[in-house]
Amino acid sequence: MTRPQATMIGFVAVLLWSLLALFTVGSAPTPPLLLNAICFAIGGTLGLIWVAATGELQQLREVPLHVYAFGTLGIFGYHALYFSALRLSPAAEAGLIAYLWPLLIVLLSSLLPGEHLRRGHVLGACLGFGGAALVILGGDGAGFDPAHLPGYGLALACALTWSGYSVLSRKLGAVPTSSVVVFCLASALLSAGLHLAVEDTVWPDGPLGWASIIGLGLGPVGLAFYVWDIGVKQGDIQMLGTASYAAPLLSTMLLVLTGIASATWSLGLAAVLISGGAAFAPRAPQGCGGGPVGAGGGGGVGPPAPACLPVRSTGAESLLSGGVSVSSCWPVPAHRSTAFVVLVRPFRSRLHASSSVPRRGH
Repeated sequence: MTRPQATMIGFVAVLLWSLLALFTVGSAPTPPLLLNAICFAIGGTLGLIWVAATGELQQLREVPLHVYAFGTLGIFGYHALYFSALRLSPAAEAGLIAYLWPLLIVLLSSLLPGEHLRRGHVLGACLGFGGAALVILGGDGAGFDPAHLPGYGLALACALTWSGYSVLSRKLGAVPTSSVVVFCLASALLSAGLHLAVEDTVWPDGPLGWASIIGLGLGPVGLAFYVWDIGVKQGDIQMLGTASYAAPLLSTMLLVLTGIASATWSLGLAAVLISGGAAFAPRAPQGCGGGPVGAGGGGGVGPPAPACLPVRSTGAESLLSGGVSVSSCWPVPAHRSTAFVVLVRPFRSRLHASSSVPRRGH
């Protein structure tokens, strides 16, 4: 496979993640936990077939239980909050607020020991949170609607959940991409149990509802993980990183084109501000002394990593994505690819090297 081919395959993940909000709306009135259970069952089964076909089942036994628990809670929590937010508030607006997570990762990582909050981080935060405020306050003249506040609050909690999970995952050891299969299947079981305890069972409404749920499980919550893995390992990581900033814009455009959201100036401006804030914040000048990332951030490979994140010399083993190593990175869903790419850009040479050596177990 050539590098351009791998890059195009990776870009498929960005396109799939931009469908998350559209399919979530189409799956109504299925309650969030039941939706979680069905989608992750589909995605996990798809992954299980992929792992069996590649002969990586043995690797799953080598992953510590606490890694499985941490990864399961991360993807379960993010999606449960996301699906709930889109049930309680307008899809386009809630989706944009949830997309604050890349910016929050940059801000949270800049507050780690030895790091500094820089002007670029502050400006990026102002852009991103300005876009979120525009969404909540209804800048198109519709005005503030308190009925949507619970959904917006869940969308913000969704962003905080994934950003906090991503930063904390640095403390995990490297784990194989195949571990996402267990994360998905465990999330499906957890969601099903909680659904039976707290929700009424409401199945999808007709062929459109079932098609949307199957689309979620096969695409944004399934295939996207694996095509992204190919893209970042064998393709152009910088091009994919730039492309991933388009996901919230593409998602909003799809909702407008399908008539789910109205084409207002405030919605468009909010999408640009949130995408721009996430893209601008990681470009803050580095000034950390001595860290491996700080030393390698300016070598002509693109924007530096945010706040010079200190990483072990073993090759950025667990920056993001549930502790997944850069050499076999499991993408962070939708809606999560941006921050992963931003943080690993200084390791581009290691990424390319990793594609020519056997995958290590994480």
